[in-house]
Amino acid sequence: MSGSTKVMGVLTVGSLVVVTAYTAALGSNGWLWFGWVVLGLVTIGMVASRST
Repeated sequence: MSGSTKVMGVLTVGSLVVVTAYTAALGSNGWLWFGWVVLGLVTIGMVASRST
């Protein structure tokens, strides 16, 4: 994996931790989860495009 793909992976996992903590502390926010899903899909797309 290239450096940018690793950074995206770290950001995706880090944002999952933040969104989960926010949900636990203040309640669920659908837009945060939607944003995390979009970020995860972009990261998966980057990994898939690099491995081919």
